[in-house]
Amino acid sequence: MTETKNIVWHDSVITKQDRIKQNNHQSPVLWFTGLSGSGKSTLTVALEKALHERGVRSYRLDGDNIRHGLNANLGFTPNDRKENIRRIGEVSKLLNDAGLFTLTAFISPYREDRDNVRQIIPDGEFIEVYVKCSLESCEARDPKGLYQKARSGEIKGFTGIDAPYEKPIAPELVIDTESKSVEEAVAEVLEYLKIRNYL
Repeated sequence: MTETKNIVWHDSVITKQDRIKQNNHQSPVLWFTGLSGSGKSTLTVALEKALHERGVRSYRLDGDNIRHGLNANLGFTPNDRKENIRRIGEVSKLLNDAGLFTLTAFISPYREDRDNVRQIIPDGEFIEVYVKCSLESCEARDPKGLYQKARSGEIKGFTGIDAPYEKPIAPELVIDTESKSVEEAVAEVLEYLKIRNYL
């Protein structure tokens, strides 16, 4: 860890509450977790569009996209996965402070890593969304051909095949993408947000 004893946080004049008031909405972090192929990215893209149409300021963080830049130096070892999620958690914290809805789409296979992100986000503003889909269905979809490569041994340490996925114990929301269409899933998330006054 970098030495931080000579680093001092510099507060802004404009506060998070000022930004929330200007936006006229809260700034929760919606953390979508699930197996590869479960529909996390598809769901967050559709949700981002629905929020935009309602005048909600949001930003979407996607696993593959982040690995093109911020986390381009990380692989898929357990330690690299941990660091990947730690960095995303810190970015999500900044976007939360900026007053934006933050939508994240990451396998984030380890429960401890997701819980660590929850700890740095203000109480009540971290919404863990478990995108539930069986391994069999995810593998049948295999949108990127990754399961096939993992089964053939071309990819090592692939979540669900030869690396673990720890399901959330008590997520705020469970979206079953085997039984729901994208439109139904988005409607379910929006309803959750309305009922709990995030919108």
